[in-house]
Amino acid sequence: MERWEGRRSVTNADHSVRGGAVADAMTNTETRTGLTRALLWLVVAVLAVRQMAVVLRQPPGERLTDLETWIGENGVLHVTGSLYDSGRFTGTPFAGLVLKPLTASAEASLGIAWTFGSLLLVAALGVVAARALPAPVGRRTALLAVPVAITLLMLSLPVRNTLHLGQTSILPVLLVLLACFVVRDHRLQGVLVGLAAALQPTLLLFAALLWLTGKRRASVTAGAAFALCTAAAWAAVPKDSWTYWVHHVAGAGLGERPDSLANQSLHGALLRLGFEGPAEIALFLVLAAAVTVVGVRRAVRYAQDGQLLLAVAVTGCVVVAVSPTAWQHQLLWVLLAVVGKVGKRASDRLVWPAVVVLVITLPAKMLLPNVGLVIPVRDNVLLLAALGAACFAPFLLRTSPYWQRPIPTDHARPVAARFARVPLLPFWRRVLHRPNLLLELLLIRVVYSAYAQVRLAATAGRPLAEEHGRQIHAIEQWLHIDIELWVNHTVVQITWLREFFDYYYLTFHFIVPLTILGVLYARRPADYRWVRSSIGFATLLALVGFWLYPLAPPRLMPGLGFIDTVHGVQDFAKPDYGTLTTVTNQYAAMPSLHFGWSLWCGVVIVMLARGCG
Repeated sequence: MERWEGRRSVTNADHSVRGGAVADAMTNTETRTGLTRALLWLVVAVLAVRQMAVVLRQPPGERLTDLETWIGENGVLHVTGSLYDSGRFTGTPFAGLVLKPLTASAEASLGIAWTFGSLLLVAALGVVAARALPAPVGRRTALLAVPVAITLLMLSLPVRNTLHLGQTSILPVLLVLLACFVVRDHRLQGVLVGLAAALQPTLLLFAALLWLTGKRRASVTAGAAFALCTAAAWAAVPKDSWTYWVHHVAGAGLGERPDSLANQSLHGALLRLGFEGPAEIALFLVLAAAVTVVGVRRAVRYAQDGQLLLAVAVTGCVVVAVSPTAWQHQLLWVLLAVVGKVGKRASDRLVWPAVVVLVITLPAKMLLPNVGLVIPVRDNVLLLAALGAACFAPFLLRTSPYWQRPIPTDHARPVAARFARVPLLPFWRRVLHRPNLLLELLLIRVVYSAYAQVRLAATAGRPLAEEHGRQIHAIEQWLHIDIELWVNHTVVQITWLREFFDYYYLTFHFIVPLTILGVLYARRPADYRWVRSSIGFATLLALVGFWLYPLAPPRLMPGLGFIDTVHGVQDFAKPDYGTLTTVTNQYAAMPSLHFGWSLWCGVVIVMLARGCG
């Protein structure tokens, strides 16, 4: 009996120790989640203040330009005659009636109120979208979803464009989301969708989604509300209604040219590709019908699967594609498609969200280079993202076994540290398979664009850069390592060696690193990840150096006697480096990435070759 009591006490003690460890782990997790949540809300507050400051610091004639053209002193809503005579107003006649009461407000006070109100609409949109995530939602996700959603909305190009121009495009999106996720009465749901369609007619497609998902009363009410609002506009401004609905066929052709890059619809893409006339219209109608059928069927399927937010996003992306004009501020639907889950493996789950966030937050020129073959893709990147979400992205259903439990990522077994007293970092876990190629190419392009932008933004002038150069040169002399001048003059005297280095400088600076990365990606994916990360981290450190400590390279230091073997003798007051003169800051060239990347290539080749041996 005593032995049994002793065993039970030992068991209880063991359970208490384990229970205490679990409780401590849960407490630590809660603490980290709370800190992360507080940090995210701080980011939201900073972004909101920044957006207010950016808009309100601009001169009155340059801020809220679209709003000013509508309700300003000389705006179209003040002018007697048609709303569309000036060509600046692109909204529906009903939108003109809604904005008409605002013309009595003072521009200064209205600018502040309009911007603040737009930020509140963005916050409301983020809250509704975050609360609409498909179940089951973990506690951590539920706590962080709202600030993450608002942050992404603040950073997105449509919201930034809306806040800058003073557009009303956030309101129709919010009305649709309120109808689908907040309001329970079917008639009120239909009224909200009908109001949204009265502001942006192609949103009437959501009435079809309501009908096909069993909410037929809401669908009929949406059509009736849209018809009532449109009829009221016809009664109040019949000439403008005729201009919008008949002459311009639902607003097509109003505002900017329909073939401008700002129009990310199928119609705009076909015009940019050279189609025109009846053939273009016929092709557009055929493609629009196909996209509508495929997209709405997919949306209904996801709605029946319990992913209503994804269904709404897919329908919105269909609206973007089939609209005669889809301006940048009307593309928020693409961001909402980020909730879709693509991929069976855990490592693939971040690919779709990352691509969507990059496309919706960064200018197209940062995503793709100015190369002939990819220019059509770059010019239509937002449309392609919308089409991908609407028709092609293989979003998982909640019934899939991989919805909750994707295939886990395979990691290499930890290796012993090379030096016993310098252990490896605990979070350094090598993944055995290669990452997604599309995401890698996008990230490489974005990092390079950021590198170029930082170099251009390093605004320190020649005197400071030369002063920093003299400081570095003095330190080298004191350490007796100032060998650059000797190496420079020695190489100049050896013709073949000088020509080789010049050719490498002009040609292989990008080719060799990209070749190494490509070979490792194809043949040694586990090594590719740490090699890619190392060059990315080194480049990031160089960018910090460009920004904080602008430094003249030796070839631009007067009086030191260095010979520029590539570009020859230069006038330091006005150097000429061909096309690079206007696209790079020559005084943001140290630390030298030419030397750093070359050293990286050599180190990587030696390390991997030794591993092969």
